[in-house]
Amino acid sequence: MSAVAANPIVRAWYRVVDLLPEPGLRAQRRIALAALLAQALIAVTGSVVRVTGSGLGCPTWPKCHDSSLLPIPSDEVPWWHQAIEFGNRQIAVWIVVTTAAAIVLAVTRARRRRELLVYAWILPATTLFQGILGGITVLAGLTWWIVGLHLLVSLAMVWVAATLYVKVGQPDDGMLVDAAPPAARRLVVASAVVMSGALVAGVTVTGAGPHAGDRTNPDAIDRLHVSIPLLTSVHALLVVVFLALLLAASVVTTRGELDPTVVRRAGIVLVAVLAQSLIGVVQYFTNVPALLVVLHVAGACSVVAETAILYQVMRPRRTVPSAEPH
Repeated sequence: MSAVAANPIVRAWYRVVDLLPEPGLRAQRRIALAALLAQALIAVTGSVVRVTGSGLGCPTWPKCHDSSLLPIPSDEVPWWHQAIEFGNRQIAVWIVVTTAAAIVLAVTRARRRRELLVYAWILPATTLFQGILGGITVLAGLTWWIVGLHLLVSLAMVWVAATLYVKVGQPDDGMLVDAAPPAARRLVVASAVVMSGALVAGVTVTGAGPHAGDRTNPDAIDRLHVSIPLLTSVHALLVVVFLALLLAASVVTTRGELDPTVVRRAGIVLVAVLAQSLIGVVQYFTNVPALLVVLHVAGACSVVAETAILYQVMRPRRTVPSAEPH
């Protein structure tokens, strides 16, 4: 018996899990998809908090006010700012935590391979970290780089959740096979690195932009004092390189034996990036309207998730049929 299996806490955990019904593959995939959507949802609702200036609607953490867990009438903070910020916190607790716990229970009860267990446990662990980081964000008065880090961690969790979603649907007894040329997969890796840089650059644009996150006292928020056109140019350049690498990966993919799943996912990623780029251009020339900021964050979640899925489907785990005896 391994040291992990001999751990009394681990044994107690499996005894509890064994009391639950064993979920089928379809149920596991649905739970994994719910976990992915929840991770994206918390990022999108966070952007709503920012563009409505509700970031300090609940000025303390974990309570909304020093004397109350819930929002209370206040002359200093309008009720709708409190409701939006408090609602965002509730989504984090009830949706993200619930789905993260559900996928851990599902893959554990189904006795899935260790790789899935690791990915599944990352979600609740990072959700706890996000909760603490969210509290620091409030207590630090919405300092731009802490707010940006909060978003970047959410996007990283979207990548993990998307990866888990793909892997849950793959057989435990299968083996990795190449569904696309290795060069195409390397190009997707390079594109993911550039995409990360583009996301960081996007955070700096937001940090210098008009949405400080608190309408009641925007001048008190620590902002990034750098030229917005300069930051936007860097962000746009990285997006162009990201798109070019994805196009190159798509071209290289067509040189091998075409896999319909890879071709479809490559097309979805390209469409998502083009749509996201269009939103970015429009919001830049329309003075960054609030709705487009929210759509841009939603688009970022989509691009991150689809890039992660493309990376996985290029080298999936499949059951290899055994050779028949002669």
